[in-house]
This record gives sequence, structure tokens and C-alpha cells, in this order.
Amino acid sequence: EADPLRAGLLAQIAVLPVAEAAEATSMDVEGEEKAPEKPTEILPEVSVYLSLLVINAFIGAEMLDQAQAACEALVTLLETLNRRTLDPLTSKAYFYLSLVHEKKGTLPSIRTLLLSAHRTACLHHDEMGQATLLNLLLRNLLSQNLVEQAYKLGVKLTNFPEKASNNQFCRYLYYTGRISALQLEYGDAYTKLLQSLRKAPQNTAAGFRRTVQKLMVIVQLLMGEVPERSTFNHKEYRAALAPYLVLTQAVRAGDLLRFNAAVAEHAAVFKADKTYTLVIRLSHNVIKTGLRRISVSYSRVSMEDICAKLHLDSPQSAEFVCAKAIRDGVIDAVIDHENGWMTSKELTNVYATNDPQRAFHKRINFCLNVHNEAVRAMVYPPVSYKKKADEKKDDEPTAEEIAKEIEEELAEEE
Repeated sequence: EADPLRAGLLAQIAVLPVAEAAEATSMDVEGEEKAPEKPTEILPEVSVYLSLLVINAFIGAEMLDQAQAACEALVTLLETLNRRTLDPLTSKAYFYLSLVHEKKGTLPSIRTLLLSAHRTACLHHDEMGQATLLNLLLRNLLSQNLVEQAYKLGVKLTNFPEKASNNQFCRYLYYTGRISALQLEYGDAYTKLLQSLRKAPQNTAAGFRRTVQKLMVIVQLLMGEVPERSTFNHKEYRAALAPYLVLTQAVRAGDLLRFNAAVAEHAAVFKADKTYTLVIRLSHNVIKTGLRRISVSYSRVSMEDICAKLHLDSPQSAEFVCAKAIRDGVIDAVIDHENGWMTSKELTNVYATNDPQRAFHKRINFCLNVHNEAVRAMVYPPVSYKKKADEKKDDEPTAEEIAKEIEEELAEEE
């Protein structure tokens, strides 16, 4: 009674007309007994679908023990059935099983089962099952920080099915992008995350897009780039990216104290988002940014001043940091070890270097990739295309007709 939706449905059902029993007609034979109807056989697809609805209700009500028991019983039943029409429902059953174990914190216990199911899906050429189970395995491995195993499974050894759904492909791009980021391949990680964000549904899956955007911000900072301000001002991301905005401002300013304060304040958020490991790596980028600012501002600066400005432990640490930055090409300077200072070289014209060419090449390459993906995604109606091809073929004269016309023209000239 407290639920307005339930009350409204009951009220609508109450006003529906009730079907009356049909009266006997002259065609009916009096006294004839009708044969009992045979019970209708329930298809396995129907029973599996209803089981998935029950499992979904259990998960929504946080009845995880009942949901786990129902999932295990359903998976056991599906292993005895070999019907291709059950493949989509089977992948959904494994998804719910993984979700229940993730909520209970027992994901490693089903890893062997998922591997066996993935092998079976490959043997049955079940592309939907392959895609779903591959993503579940990657999520399982990444939850335990088994990055090397996830890399071998998802990137090195296994090819993602071409005919899989777009949603599963978005998840796969996110997981592989995260693996690349953890393995210091930031350029490849950023490309995959950007592709995942663009392919994700724009009207739904807001949580997925926020998760991808958080990781993209960290990867951009690790690449030495600063995300655009519009990213943090977006209505959908503003609240979720607030800690990352503070972090970005600290990295952009090259202030190590401000960066450490931001990490300490929002450490719980970063750990919950599973980006804390990548955030810790940003300390080197903060030092490089600060050192670059010092190099531009001063033609010569002592190691003591660098140590004070960057809040390092000692002048010796500052000298090591400067030497590494010079070797990596972050700054163009010379260290005078005897006098204890660093001398910056004059700034060269950026247009005399290869930087504009590299930036232009990056943009052209991106446009070409977008064009190629659009061409591959185009679908042509086969029937209409065939008709046009046949009409074009009929309009073109054959070799015999051309030869006959030439003979007629020669005869007229004679």
C-alpha cells in the first residue's frame, strides 16, 4: 500500500473487464468430455531468463548469499546445455556471478571457472561469451594488481572478437588502457582511453565515463600535458573530478608541497578510484615542471636555491635532479659542479625544431584514424547496391555491340 506504483497498477487491473465464460452453442455436443490439455513444455531460454531476473532482484536487494546460490545453480545448469540460443544469457549469468563475488570480496575464487568458461566459449565460437568473459578476467586480475598476467591475457595472447558488442569493446579498451598506464606506456594508454570514452554511450553509463575520465586526467599529467579546463567544468564530471583538479593545479604550478598536501588530503578518493599508484608517480613530473620554470626564469641559479624552491632534501639531491632533467631533455642547461650552480642556455626558436612537425603529424594521424574508423563502420544496403550495379552493367555496351557499331560506321563511310 505504501508503494504508489504498486497501488496504481492494482487500480488499473481492477477496472479491466473480466472475460466471461462462453455459453454452450448448438455446435457443442452435450455430455462430451474434453480431453485434458497437455502441459506446455518450458523452453530452457525462458527458465534461464526468469532466473536472471530473480538474480537481478537479489542483487538489487543486497541479498548476496541468495544471489550467489542462484548464480551457481544457474551456471551449473548452463554447463549441461549446449544451445547457441543460450549464449547471450550464459554470458549474462557469468557477469552476475562475477558481480556477486566482487561485492563479497571473493573474486579470486572464481578465476579458474572464468578461464574454463572462456576456453569453452572460444571452442564454441561464441563471440559474445568470449568478449564478456575476457573483460571479467581482466577485471578479476586487475583487482588483485596482477598487471603482468592481465597484459599477457588481454593484450599479448588474446584477440578481442570483432563482432562483439560496442559496450564490451568499450570495457576492453578501458582495461587495456589501464594496463598500459601501469606499464608506463602512457601514449598508448591515452589513445585507448580516449577511444573508449568516445565509443561509450552518451545518454547512459555516466559512471563508466567518469571512471575513464579520471584515469585520462592522470595519464595526461604523466605525459607532461595539462588537461583542458573545460574537462573539469563539465556538469557531469565537476564533482567527481574536484580532487583531480586540485592535483592538476599543483602539477601545473610545479609546487611539491602543494602536491603532497593534495595527495594527503584526497588519498582515500584516489585509492577508491584505484589511481593512487599512478598519482604517486606524478611527483617526478612536479619536480620537472618546477625545474623547467626555474630554468626559464634564471640564467644561472645555485643548487641551494633550487633545493629551497623545489623543497628537496639537500643540494646534492637538487644536483642529481638537474642532471637527470638535462639528460632527459627537460631543460637545456649546464651544471657547474665546482661552483655549485646551473647555467641555462639561451632559448632556441621552437619553429626551428621538429616540435611543430610532430604536433602536426599527431593531428593528421588522429584525423586519418577517425576517417578510417568511419569508413569501416559504414553499412551499405546490399539489395540496392546490387540493383545499381546491375543497371550500370546493363547500360554499358558489350564488346560485340561496340564491334558491330564500328563495322556499321566503316560500311557507311565506304
